[in-house]
Amino acid sequence: MLDVHATRTTDIKALSPAALAELAAQMLAHIAEQSRHIDAQSKRIDTQAQAIKWRDAKIESITFQLARLKAWKFGAKSERMNAQQRDIFEETLAADQADLEAQLAALQANSPTSRSAPDKQQRRQPKREALPPHLPRVDQHIEPEDTRCPTPECGRPMQRVGEDISERLDIVPAKFSVQRQIRGKWACKCCQLLVQEPAVAQVFDNALPTPGLQAHTVVSRFVDHIPYYRQEQINARSGVHTPRSTLAAWSGHTGRS
Repeated sequence: MLDVHATRTTDIKALSPAALAELAAQMLAHIAEQSRHIDAQSKRIDTQAQAIKWRDAKIESITFQLARLKAWKFGAKSERMNAQQRDIFEETLAADQADLEAQLAALQANSPTSRSAPDKQQRRQPKREALPPHLPRVDQHIEPEDTRCPTPECGRPMQRVGEDISERLDIVPAKFSVQRQIRGKWACKCCQLLVQEPAVAQVFDNALPTPGLQAHTVVSRFVDHIPYYRQEQINARSGVHTPRSTLAAWSGHTGRS
């Protein structure tokens, strides 16, 4: 029997018609076998792709459910429960969270990426994201007190050849201030005339807070979902007494304007 893999082009020219027919039959059989192997491999790849797609969708669903459970656990809804209701809620929530975390760990353990490169994932260091470019930068220049060469034999002035810059995120907490309008009075003794500029027009007439404070109160309540009693406590830390009824009235004025 002729070997398909060992047959060369020069050997084919010397073959008889019967040998050529035998070689052609072997080649057709070999091609058919390769086609069956390719089809089986394609089906296996499709099956694995479907399994990976299903596992990724399952992981995404479990991750979403975990995030929703944490939102329920730490959300404002739990604050309106009594002690007994809160205990039952937290017990059920803890059981559901543990079950979801176990399913998530099992799915991640069975994923090909977690089996193929576990050491690489353990060695990977978290990458710090760059700070937003729109934030203002407050520079702190740190330079030596003496810029002359410290070598006793030299003592010449040194030249600045570079710098190292490190950035850290900072915040200035909100602080209260009193906005004062001081309108001077000018009088003419001869004409008995008094001149004074009118008061600057305000968005809210005869209102104690400025528009900025009223906007801050409304955003804190309806965007950040901070209740009025918590805003009252936050303002009290700055020595400003703003009862929740007052904060509600400010929000009502803002809504009507």
